[in-house]
Amino acid sequence: MNQIERHDQFDIDKIRKQISDATANTEVKSVAPAKPLNPYAARIASQFALDSKKPAIVAGLIRIGEAVLVAATCLGFYLAAPEAHVLSIPAVTFIAALAGIFATFLTQVLDGYLFPVLRSPRRGAPRVAGGLAAASFIFCLVVLYRGGSASALFSSAAIGFVVSAGLLSLERTFVAYAIRRWTRNGFMERRAVIVGGGAPARDLIREMESISDNDIRICGIFDDRDDRRSPDMVAGYPKLGTFDELVEFARTARIDILIIALPLSAELRILDLLRKLWVLPVDIRIAAHSSKLRFRPRAYSRIGKVSMLDVFDKPIADWDSVAKRVFDIVFSLLAITLLWPIMLGAALAVKFTSRGPIIFKQKRHGFNNEVVEIYKFRSMYTEMSDPTAKQAVTKNDPRVTPVGRFIRKTSIDELPQFFNVLQGRLSLVGPRPHAVAAQTQDRVYAEVVDTYFARHRVKPGVTGWAQINGWRGEIDTDEKIRGRIAADLYYIENWSLWLDLKILIMTPIRLLKTDNAY
Repeated sequence: MNQIERHDQFDIDKIRKQISDATANTEVKSVAPAKPLNPYAARIASQFALDSKKPAIVAGLIRIGEAVLVAATCLGFYLAAPEAHVLSIPAVTFIAALAGIFATFLTQVLDGYLFPVLRSPRRGAPRVAGGLAAASFIFCLVVLYRGGSASALFSSAAIGFVVSAGLLSLERTFVAYAIRRWTRNGFMERRAVIVGGGAPARDLIREMESISDNDIRICGIFDDRDDRRSPDMVAGYPKLGTFDELVEFARTARIDILIIALPLSAELRILDLLRKLWVLPVDIRIAAHSSKLRFRPRAYSRIGKVSMLDVFDKPIADWDSVAKRVFDIVFSLLAITLLWPIMLGAALAVKFTSRGPIIFKQKRHGFNNEVVEIYKFRSMYTEMSDPTAKQAVTKNDPRVTPVGRFIRKTSIDELPQFFNVLQGRLSLVGPRPHAVAAQTQDRVYAEVVDTYFARHRVKPGVTGWAQINGWRGEIDTDEKIRGRIAADLYYIENWSLWLDLKILIMTPIRLLKTDNAY
């Protein structure tokens, strides 16, 4: 079979669909327990336990800062030329803001926000100066069009341009110093693992290392093959373990990207790998640098000149994660402001109707399979409470207090989780967090649905797509947990702020249906 024929067989879209549809499986033959890391891999992973500063976020903040600086300069030199005053302050402020945005847009077009440029003030200076000059010129033209004095405006603009260029030069010098320091200390990088060893991994690493100012840090190599086919050291990087250990390593080391260095002809092996790795909140790429196959351009991304086939992306990354966090904080504060009388009433009712604490704390699975502690109003008698949630609450459960029965039906018991959102443990909208030992019919959920942990690729939520689509309440059958997981994965695949807002709006309406809430 020639390579062109194999191209038809190796279909990225088909592979994504096969993995995503895995939740439709009615039986899970076996679930291998999470394999602990060997001591060497655990030591390496511990070095990367803290989050790094993401290059996309840093570059975005630099754009915002420079847009504000340019806008302030335009506004400043306008105010410094009284003869040119033909616009109201709100109008000129708006035009100055547009000039700042245009300047950063032009700098972006000139590649002024690439990291090699940000690391070198000299390389960035012409690009920044070009954007600043164009924005200042256009701003002046708008003011002149409205009848401003040309001589006064241009003399003021010249001074403003010199001052602004000096400030931007100082800012770029500081940014370059900070980026170089963060990169040297490992605080700004995309952490990568090479999946597969031997000659393909060696060739890939050498090509990646030839890229100047690369922001990728290779943390190690994982391969199932023995030392004869996959040596312990490849191009200076150690083999840290097997594929079964990779999932735990990626979670502990907060890996950003997994690069599969296997030949595309090994489709079955790649597919088996993806089934294991899909549960991780990372970008998954297949190195295509040595392949003669050609795919649609949108299937590719590049690290420098190294071609990668994009199989899966981290669901909510970079500025999407920032937007979602702002959304969470704003709406959580709003909810607490509006609902505090109900929360106070529930707290008093719990306190004075049964012995024990007002707040019940429980360990649940959070983002990236981490264990987080969430808050609820206590709804059970203290001596009968079950922090592990091995025994699900059923209808007329004697462990539930009379007050607890009401607050569970109305979901008032969940309101303290708004404070978990402010802490960053939960999101307002996402897959509902399950207790660590939660189970149905004596089987933990991962034994019912083999893609169960894929729901932890995003932060869990106070409410979610599953809850507004009829999957709220008791999980006492395999069908119910499969339905909930399918809904959770739909949310992850289709996330947007508009979807979050829709779910928030629909949640109070769906709470009126309490058939399955005990």
